[in-house]
Amino acid sequence: MTVVETETPAATRVWRPKQVLVTRSAAERPHGREIVARAEAAGVPRIELLPGDRLPSLRGATERETYANAKSTLAVVVAPPSKLRLQPIPPSADWRFDLAEGCPAHCQYCYLAGSLGGPPVTRAYANLDEVLAGLDAEVGRGSVTTGSAARDHEGTTFEASCYTDPLGIERLTGSLSAAVRHFGTHDWAGPTQLRFTTKYDDVAPLLDLPHGGRTRVRLSVNAAPVSRRFEGGTASVPNRLAALRRLALAGYPVGLTIAPIMPVDDWRTHYGELLAAAADAVRDVPGLDLTTELITHRFTPRSKEVLLGWYPHTQLEMDEDARRQKRGKFGAAKHVYPAPVMAELRGWFERELAAVLPQARVLYWT
Repeated sequence: MTVVETETPAATRVWRPKQVLVTRSAAERPHGREIVARAEAAGVPRIELLPGDRLPSLRGATERETYANAKSTLAVVVAPPSKLRLQPIPPSADWRFDLAEGCPAHCQYCYLAGSLGGPPVTRAYANLDEVLAGLDAEVGRGSVTTGSAARDHEGTTFEASCYTDPLGIERLTGSLSAAVRHFGTHDWAGPTQLRFTTKYDDVAPLLDLPHGGRTRVRLSVNAAPVSRRFEGGTASVPNRLAALRRLALAGYPVGLTIAPIMPVDDWRTHYGELLAAAADAVRDVPGLDLTTELITHRFTPRSKEVLLGWYPHTQLEMDEDARRQKRGKFGAAKHVYPAPVMAELRGWFERELAAVLPQARVLYWT
């Protein structure tokens, strides 16, 4: 019999920044004013309405101080036209769109480290109406789920968590609830699906929304040694799995994003415990619609440099000599696990998922 490692669920994780900075243009938008009202209700210590549209410098005396300043700040801004142009986002979805940019969590392997310029401040977009209005033109178009024999039933898919964790900031922004409601009630030209993944568990605002089954919520989970050591400022994995169950019982399609998979010491035992806990979380859920996405750890030279500035004492393994180099579609180098390690990990996960979570569809491995 498998012995499952358990934790006592902690209180729901809700982020409250130390300050909210609101640009002039954002303050003129209805959604921008709503975010200000939410911040006031949440008791944010400092809310500043800026005289213009430039954010003040958040740089401190050291890289670590700059990081701390940025991570405790929510900026409310207007997304520029470049941010309103949708981009393909394989293998997750047909299109990526952004409700915000930046994340309040402190994950030491942060995927945004090499992607975003400047201090890692979280920016929420006040022109939400424009962001959502721009989605209609892409319905029926795409190359990931649209026209795919395996995933065409999902419709045209729109990923909202590429550059943020939208649930982590939802109590302050309300943007995610608005997007879920929009997908559930809008008169679309064809089948559509909103997708997002999160490491937070504050799902109460979503449970009674008219989602219409058009939003798939994926909980990002990991083995205990990884989540405890490298995922600061997030909800515990037991709390995330409890949130997964609540969402599934509310009729949402749900998913597990197991990422980033790492071959830590005794990894089979730890990931086996994770899969057993996930199976317990969805046990007896009527009409369960569950997927899994499997993503191994990788890093770039740029992300390694940034992460070591943010977390100079990290124990995260980023040894180029222990990895193989893989080139992205634009020629950028990524350091991934050697082929034998990848094959061993993939084979184990495919076998264990089939045995422990047979109701879960595996969407991709990367």
